[in-house]
Amino acid sequence: MSASYAQVLRIPHARRTFATALFGRLSYGVVPLSLMLAVTRASGSYAVAGAVMALFGVTAVFLMPWRAALVDRHGPRRALVPLLAAYIALLGLLAAAVWRPGASPYVLGALSALAGAVVPPLGPTMRAVWARLAEDRPLLQRAYSLDGIAEELLFLSGPLMVGVLVSVAPPAAGIVAGAVLIGAGTAGFVASPAVRAIRPAAPPARRGTGGPGVLRRVGRSVGAVTGVGLAIGSLDLLVVAFADLHGHGGASAAWVLAAVSAGSAAGGLLNGAVAWRGPAGTRLVLLTLGLGLALLGAGLAPGLGTLALVMAVAGFFVSPAVTTAYLIADESVQPEVRTRAGAWVNTAVNAGSTTGTAAAGALAGHLPVAVCFAATGVVVVLTALAATNGPVPAG
Repeated sequence: MSASYAQVLRIPHARRTFATALFGRLSYGVVPLSLMLAVTRASGSYAVAGAVMALFGVTAVFLMPWRAALVDRHGPRRALVPLLAAYIALLGLLAAAVWRPGASPYVLGALSALAGAVVPPLGPTMRAVWARLAEDRPLLQRAYSLDGIAEELLFLSGPLMVGVLVSVAPPAAGIVAGAVLIGAGTAGFVASPAVRAIRPAAPPARRGTGGPGVLRRVGRSVGAVTGVGLAIGSLDLLVVAFADLHGHGGASAAWVLAAVSAGSAAGGLLNGAVAWRGPAGTRLVLLTLGLGLALLGAGLAPGLGTLALVMAVAGFFVSPAVTTAYLIADESVQPEVRTRAGAWVNTAVNAGSTTGTAAAGALAGHLPVAVCFAATGVVVVLTALAATNGPVPAG
C-alpha cells in the first residue's frame, strides 16, 4: 500500500504542486469558522451570523462550477490570480469590519456573499492537475484517494488551528490567517512547473463537452455523491441528538464523529491501493448503497459505543465514493473541461451536506433519532439506485 502512494509522490513536480495546493486549501478549514465567530462577536446575534454564513456558503458552493470554468477557459494562472486578489481583498475588508463590535449586518452579508463568489477553486484545479500528471488510471485513482484523505485532514486541522488562534487573538485574526494561507499556497501552486505547463483550453470542438453538457455527462455520479454529502451533513446533528438521548455530552459525540473520519480515511487508503477491475459506475453505486445501509441500522444501536462502530463502517464508504465520483467525472468529459467536471462533484457533495444539515435539524425536533437515521439512509439508498445505469461514457 505504501509503495502505491509513494509512487504517486514520485511523479515529477507532484510533491511541490500538491504541498502548495494543500497549504492554500487549509484556508477552507480556517476561514468559515473564523468568520462565524467574528460575526457573532461583532454583531452579538446568532441570527446575523447564520445569515452571513449562509450567504458565504451559497455563493462559494453554487458558483464553484463557474469559477472552475474560468480555470478551464483561461488556464490556472490567468484565472486563479485575479480570483485570489479579489478574495484576499474581500477577506481583508471583512476582517476590518468585524474587528470591533457594531458592524452593519447588511455590509457583512454583502462582503461575505462576494467573498464566497470568488474563492479560488484550488481543489478542483489540483484534481485536474493530477489527471495530467498521473496518466495511468490506477495511479490516478491513488492520487485522487491521497488528495481526498489529505483534504479531510485539512478540514479537521483547520478548526483546531482556529481554536488555538482565538485563545490569544480576536476571531478576525483567523480571517487574516486564512487569507495568508490561501495567498501563499496559491502563489506557490501557480508557480509550479506542472501548473505553468497548462495552457488555456480551446473551445470544445464537439457538442456536449462543455457548458451545460458537462453536468449532463456527469449527472449520475453527481446525483450519487449528493446523497453522500447529505449523509455527511446530517450525521453531525444526528450523532449529537443520539448522544443527548443516551445521557452523554458533546465530547462523547465528538468521538463518534471522529470514528466517521477514521473510517473514511481507512476506506480511502484501501480504495486507492486496490486495482479495481469492475466499472467505476458500478463501484460508485455499491459504495453509496453501503453507506445508506449502514445509516439505516445506525439508529438501532443500543449505545454510543455501538454507534461509533456503525459510524466507522459508514465512514468507510465515504471517501471511496467521492474519489470514485471524481474518477468518473474525469473519464466522462474531454480534457478541456476537467476542472469544471470535478467542480460539479465538489458542488454536489457540499450542496448535499448543506441540505442534510437543514433536513436533519427539521426532522430531529419532531421524530425519534432512530427514524431520522433511517430516513437519511433511505434517501442515500435511493440516490444510489438512481445512478444504477452508470455514467454517460466519454467520447
